[in-house]
Amino acid sequence: MKVKNRKDARQLKRYRIRKKISGTVERPRISVFKSNKYFYVQIIDDVNGKTLASSSSKTLKLKDLNIETATKVGKDLVRKMKELKIENVVFDRSGYIYHGKIKAFCETLREEGIKF
Repeated sequence: MKVKNRKDARQLKRYRIRKKISGTVERPRISVFKSNKYFYVQIIDDVNGKTLASSSSKTLKLKDLNIETATKVGKDLVRKMKELKIENVVFDRSGYIYHGKIKAFCETLREEGIKF
């Protein structure tokens, strides 16, 4: 695949990351997606091909996409993870740089006791 723009470059990084990680029942994968308006996260069991839980700034009705929004989405996801008794996960940054919103989201998960 030839890199034509930033989106294609991120997709290439995403494919390289996904070759190396996979979510299981004991240790599901957390996948992150950012659009221009919203921040989405999912907990995925790749073995069975099922989404166990999800959260987004859209479902929480948060207007701005900033670090505070990522933190609130992280807290909502942690609440759902505690209901499902999930403590260990694999993090899939989906080709995004570990900086800003992604970093704030991860730090929120770690503060709440999630291990990855």
